[in-house]
Amino acid sequence: MDNITRIRTKTPAPYKLVAIEPDTHDTKMFRFELPVAATLDMLPGDFLYLHAAINGKQIKRPYTPSSLVGTTGFFDLTVKRYEAGSVSKHLHDQRIGETVLMSGPNNGGHWVDGMAKRVGFVAGGTGITPMISIIRWILINKIDAELFLIFANKTESDIIFRQEWERNLRDYSNFHCHHVLEQPPLGWSGDTGRVTSEILRQHLPAPAPDTCLFLCGPPPMVDALESTLKELGYSEQAIILP
Repeated sequence: MDNITRIRTKTPAPYKLVAIEPDTHDTKMFRFELPVAATLDMLPGDFLYLHAAINGKQIKRPYTPSSLVGTTGFFDLTVKRYEAGSVSKHLHDQRIGETVLMSGPNNGGHWVDGMAKRVGFVAGGTGITPMISIIRWILINKIDAELFLIFANKTESDIIFRQEWERNLRDYSNFHCHHVLEQPPLGWSGDTGRVTSEILRQHLPAPAPDTCLFLCGPPPMVDALESTLKELGYSEQAIILP
């Protein structure tokens, strides 16, 4: 019998911050407490709103939990600190033991088991956060799907979840990962510059009824690549924006 409580709130509720771990030079994982037998009521790729009062104004921003869906007792948010991002700076300024207001989960562009046999992911920077939940879910649950990730960043030090990608490549034959850097280090073997139609063609599964793609990143990147993907033959229904 399922005795797990599934949490979903329409109004902001306080969640206690219980752990903080660095991921990159400006990105951290924030762990929030849930009751022992409780989990967030969500599918991989769904998101929460984080609410904050900043300079006398109520602001909310969407963040996708990076922890595995169905985890009980806690959930994680992986957030990059942006100097121009008032909410990301607010979260990075929090200390363990303090509470943060959040509402949701809310339905985003999410994964549903059986929706595809070949799954492409194109992420730019923190656009990777909704995808990590989906990738973890498919790999850990041994779902019959082949995964292809294209991950674009400014520098090598900006690659979020870097060790996990390398571990997945070793441990899962159905996981493929290709990095693109704007400012690569000497000896870099991946692609450089921006994600092009040729990179998409080489490193994503071809358009097919059993293929879907998740696309997330800075809005200019998403707008440009969504058009490019359609030009390459992917249908609008096959392109999912978390």
